Amino acid sequence: MRKTAVLILALLLMLGLVVGCADNKGEDKTFTVGFDAEFPPYGYMDDNGEYTGFDLDLAQEVCERRGWELVKQPINWDSKDSELDSGAIDCIWNGFTINGREDDYTWSSPYVNNSQVFVVAASAGIQDQAGLAGKLVAVQKESSALAALEGEDNTELLASFEDLLQFGDYNTAFMELEQGSVDAIAMDIGVANVQIDSREAGKFVILDDYLSEEQYGVGFKLGNEALRDQVEETMMEMLEDGKFLEIATAWELQDFVCLGE
Repeated sequence: MRKTAVLILALLLMLGLVVGCADNKGEDKTFTVGFDAEFPPYGYMDDNGEYTGFDLDLAQEVCERRGWELVKQPINWDSKDSELDSGAIDCIWNGFTINGREDDYTWSSPYVNNSQVFVVAASAGIQDQAGLAGKLVAVQKESSALAALEGEDNTELLASFEDLLQFGDYNTAFMELEQGSVDAIAMDIGVANVQIDSREAGKFVILDDYLSEEQYGVGFKLGNEALRDQVEETMMEMLEDGKFLEIATAWELQDFVCLGE
């Protein structure tokens, strides 16, 4: 009888441990997202000093569903690879272009269709890319727009500029454009729309002929399929139950999303 009681007690203790583990699933797991804090609407600091954006909202929803704690880690965009390689961040999730980087990271499925465009002052009279000949063009360091301009397809276009100036962020580039220090900015269309909407109406325009078209994904350290698969699984759940589109609509990006296509 005594042996039976001891056995039952041991089983109860084991059951308690199992239940406890189940209840605390993911409790100690942090998920650190690296992002450019000056890249609205995907990730940026709002007027209240809080980090927000479409990508950060997606990451927050993933974490809530998986029981993880989200850590929003702003990074210098030109240091993103060292941050990822060192383990300081778990992924790069911030309007991160897959095209041209396919073999450099372990990628999620594409979730946003994006284009690279040129923004100019409406008063400049620049109508198309041909009008950029002899002009000073700004671009963000280590950006997709820079990669597009330096690609083989745009060799002649790049050579036509007076110079291509690289800035650390697009806020600085727009300040230069407003002051007339540069004539155009090459950048993501989503970010361009936000920047233009935040300034005087009709002051800036996007040229109709796009520089390039691309897709965004979540970039993980090469070989980290395990974490990628967890995030991907949850994003697909969000797509199926409508939460993904709900978040996209809140940021007016519903026309650009492509997850599951």
